[in-house]
Amino acid sequence: MSARGKRHSFKTHSTLTRGILAAGLGGVTLALPIVGATCAQAATPTAAATTTNDVRLITYKVVAGDTLAKIAQKYPTSGGAAKLYVANRAVIGPNPTTLRPGLTLTVGTKRVKTPTKATPAPTAAKASAKTYANNLDGWIKHSLDIMARAKIPGTYNGIHRNVMRESSGNPLAINNWDSNAKAGIPSKGLLQVIDPTFKAYHVPGTSMNPYDPVANITAACNYAAAKYGSIDNVNGPY
Repeated sequence: MSARGKRHSFKTHSTLTRGILAAGLGGVTLALPIVGATCAQAATPTAAATTTNDVRLITYKVVAGDTLAKIAQKYPTSGGAAKLYVANRAVIGPNPTTLRPGLTLTVGTKRVKTPTKATPAPTAAKASAKTYANNLDGWIKHSLDIMARAKIPGTYNGIHRNVMRESSGNPLAINNWDSNAKAGIPSKGLLQVIDPTFKAYHVPGTSMNPYDPVANITAACNYAAAKYGSIDNVNGPY
């Protein structure tokens, strides 16, 4: 996010009495507990334990002597040196042949099964709470729901377009080479937010960590709304 050549980067869980809706990357599962009756009263339903498939990033810390080709050979899921560079351009900088030791690169993704403990369901019927996948799609949808409550404009496509341009979808991206970095306030996260802007446009209820995907997106969209009317109006460095 820059202007005049400089980045000004901003950058309930309830359940139904007859079941719960558990959402994950593998689809939607409806768990219906068995309800028995004794003495003319139905037993209290309980929520079944579930397992969700989360997508996690695989990262690698650069050491002296590393090249993109060498790293791509270690991690076939990266798709090769060219794709590895595209996915980490915001971290590496404009020269793909220069890898500074200590840089953290995203080299692929993996699916992790996360068990959810069974908990008693409430007796009163309530609307099922939303759950979000731990990936870019889930982060954007979660942020959009927070933005709607805070009356911050923006659409899925507008956010996704800017995320892919700024960080290629890497929530750990950090720019260590532009004017902001030289000033000691590097741009961070999915929408490349500098710390002062993140703090100024942070939305209550989200994490204070600028690398947190939902907090980063929401603060960035709050900034874009104040300066450009909406993240949808941003089509280049802001």
